[in-house]
Amino acid sequence: MPSALALSFGLGFAALSALCLSLDRHHREVFQSRPGKRRVVLLRTAGWLGLGLSLLLAGHAEGWAFAPVQWLGALTGAGVVLVLLLSYRPSIVYPASVASLLAGSAATFLLLLT
Repeated sequence: MPSALALSFGLGFAALSALCLSLDRHHREVFQSRPGKRRVVLLRTAGWLGLGLSLLLAGHAEGWAFAPVQWLGALTGAGVVLVLLLSYRPSIVYPASVASLLAGSAATFLLLLT
């Protein structure tokens, strides 16, 4: 189901971006400032919760026989895109993560309607 893959990719990219931005080096590259302790905790919590939520929603959408495989594949693709963005255009990591979160949320909404 394409919307399940969009859900896994979108939410996975946003979650991996949150985990990435909780690191001092990447946060400075994207925002030109060091993250505070509160922001680090918030980003890490959001990242891990996002990964867990995307796995649960993928399992609900695809069934648990196939969902973990598709989820890992989508996370791999999201990770590759994130690494490329951090390497070549770190300034658009934040807007890309917000856009992917919105796309993943829209895919979740479509899945819940069916």
